[in-house]
Amino acid sequence: MTSVLDILARLDKLNAIGRALSAETDLPRLLEAILLAAKDFANADGGTLYRMVDGALQFEALRNDSLGFAMGGTTGTAIPFPPIPLQLADGRPNQHMVVAHAALSGQTVNIADAYSAEGFDFSGTRAFDARTGYRSQSFLTVPMKSHDGSIIGVLQLINAQDGAGQIRSFTAEDQQLVESLASQAAIALNNRLLIQQLEQLFEALINLINAAIDEKSPYTGGHCERVPLLTMMLADAAHQVKSGPLADFHMSEQDRYELKIAGLLHDCGKITTPVHVVDKATKLETIFDRITLVDTRFEILFRDAEIALLKGEMDEAAYTARIHQLENDRELLRATNIGGEYMDEAHLHAVETIAAMPWRDHDGKEQTFLSTDELTNLSVRRGTLNETERNIINHHIVMTIRLLEALPWPAHLARVPEYAGGHHERMDGRGYPRGLTREQMSVQARIMGIADIFEALTARDRPYKPGKPLSESLTILGRMARDQHIDNDLFDVFMRERVYLRYAEQFLEPSQLDHVDPASIPGWSGSRC
Repeated sequence: MTSVLDILARLDKLNAIGRALSAETDLPRLLEAILLAAKDFANADGGTLYRMVDGALQFEALRNDSLGFAMGGTTGTAIPFPPIPLQLADGRPNQHMVVAHAALSGQTVNIADAYSAEGFDFSGTRAFDARTGYRSQSFLTVPMKSHDGSIIGVLQLINAQDGAGQIRSFTAEDQQLVESLASQAAIALNNRLLIQQLEQLFEALINLINAAIDEKSPYTGGHCERVPLLTMMLADAAHQVKSGPLADFHMSEQDRYELKIAGLLHDCGKITTPVHVVDKATKLETIFDRITLVDTRFEILFRDAEIALLKGEMDEAAYTARIHQLENDRELLRATNIGGEYMDEAHLHAVETIAAMPWRDHDGKEQTFLSTDELTNLSVRRGTLNETERNIINHHIVMTIRLLEALPWPAHLARVPEYAGGHHERMDGRGYPRGLTREQMSVQARIMGIADIFEALTARDRPYKPGKPLSESLTILGRMARDQHIDNDLFDVFMRERVYLRYAEQFLEPSQLDHVDPASIPGWSGSRC
C-alpha cells in the first residue's frame, strides 16, 4: 500500500507541477510536460497525449521507455499515426477504442490487462506488440476537461511498474492523482489555447489593417510584410553577438513576439495617408501625370517653329537648332519627372531655364513654360514628393504612434508603440517625429530603422523607382551608418553576419543580386573605405 507520506509527497509534487504547467507558454513543451509528469506520477513505462482537434484525437506526444520511443512535443520527431476519429464511417460513436470512449463518455478507463479486457478493440495494440516484441498490459486512460466540461484531450498511460520494474495495474491512488493532474493540465492547456487563439485573432486584425493599406496602395503591402521579417533576421543576429557594444542585447521569446508585432504595425498610420501621395510615381503626378500637359506644350512649340520656317521668319539652320533644343529640353523634363536619388545644381538650373521659356496658350496669352507648381515639383532633388507631400507622408509615423499608444497593451507588449514609432528617428537626433538620439532609442527601434530603409532601397514594387542592386543599396546604407543616420553597431552586425544576403536571396530579383565586396561598403568595421 502507498504510505501517507508518499501520498503527501505526491500531492506536493502535483501542486508544483500545476504551477509549472500554468507558467509554460509554449504549446508543444506544455503538452510534453503534461505527459512526462503523468508518467512520472504513476511510474508508467509509456504514454500518449492526445488533443481534440476537429472532432478527432490528434497525437501530440508519445513516450515509451522500454522501446526508446520519444515522439511529438519538443523532440522534433513527428508522430506518424493518423488522428483517432470519435465517429465511425457510418456515423456511430467510436466506443470500441478506449481513448475515443474516454473522450466520448468523459470517464476514466482503468484496465488491468488489455489482453483479457472486454468491450474494447485492442487488435491494433496486439499487432503493435507482435511487431515490437513489447507487452502492452495495464492502461490508464483519462479524459482532460476544460472549464465548461468539454473534452480538450485525453491522457493515456501504459504499463505501471512496481519498485522492481515489474508490470502492475494502475492503483486507485495512481488514478486519483493522474485525474487531478489531468484536471490541472486541462486548465493550463485550455488557457494556452485561449491565449493562442487571441494571438491569432490579434495578428489577423493586424493583417486586416495591412490589407486595408495594401488595398489603398499595392506598393506598400509588400513593405508591411517584408520589414518585420528583415527586422527579426537582424534582431536574431544581434542576439547572437557575444562581445562588443551589443553583447548585453538578448531577447526572450516574449521579446521576439513583441518586436514581431511592432514590425507588423510599424506603418499602420499609413491608413490615414492620401493614396495620391503614397502612390506618387512621378514628380508631376496628381490624379494623372501632368508631364502629358508639358509634352503638349512642346508640340505647340514644335508647330510654332515649323510655322516660322514656312513664313520665312527662320532659316533651315535655325529651325534645325530650335527643334534639336526643344527635343533635348523635352527629354530632360521627362527624365527629371521620374525622380531619383539626387539632382545637382546644373540640372536644377536647366529645369529653371526651361520653366522660364515663353509660350502662348490657347487664348494667345504668353505664359512661362512651366507653372509655379510644376517648377516646384520638378525641382524636388530626391524622389518624387515635394515638401508638402513629404510632410504628409512623414505624418504617418505620428499617426502610427498615436494609434498604437491609444491601445491598452498588456505588459509583454507595452513597448510596441516605441519600437514601431522609432523607425524614422536618426542616431544624430535629426530624425522624426521626436528627434530622438541613439541613446534615447531602444536597440529594437534602431533595428527596425535599418530594416525599413534597406527594404525600401531594394523594393522592386515601388511606383517611383526600380529596386536597387544589392551593392548599391549596401553602399547607401553604409553611408547612412557613417553619417549617424542609422546605428553603426547594428550595421556592423548586418554586414558581418551577412543578414543582407539571407534577406536578398529570399526577396530580391536575380538581376539585383550583383557582386558585393564587403570591404568596399562604408560604415562598418570590415570596410577599407
